[in-house]
Amino acid sequence: QVQLVESGGGMVQAGGSLRLSCAASGRTFSSYAMGWLRQAPGKEREFVAAISWSGGNTYYADSVKGRFTISRDNAKNTVYLQMNSLKPEDTAVYYCAAAYRIVPARPSEYDYWGQGTQVTVSS
Repeated sequence: QVQLVESGGGMVQAGGSLRLSCAASGRTFSSYAMGWLRQAPGKEREFVAAISWSGGNTYYADSVKGRFTISRDNAKNTVYLQMNSLKPEDTAVYYCAAAYRIVPARPSEYDYWGQGTQVTVSS
């Protein structure tokens, strides 16, 4: 069982930056691939970024590539999402999610989810 708690969301102006954190419980954090996904009002939940269990591989949605960076610290059981050059269309609830070993191809394939943190980007 893995419990995930996100933090770091808030309101920022366009062009600004935020850093999201996701703290995981359990001693097997390093066995899990981790992802960040988001859901805007009236839209489906979508993939943002993912990182392999070792941290050696990262993946990004085209819409955030070059602006967002995912990283993890297995010693601290924490995954991060550094978000730069934020745009109003990045406004959403951001979720941290975990999947055993393999980075999922679809959001529905993650095993565990956090409660989400709101990110609002004003123009």
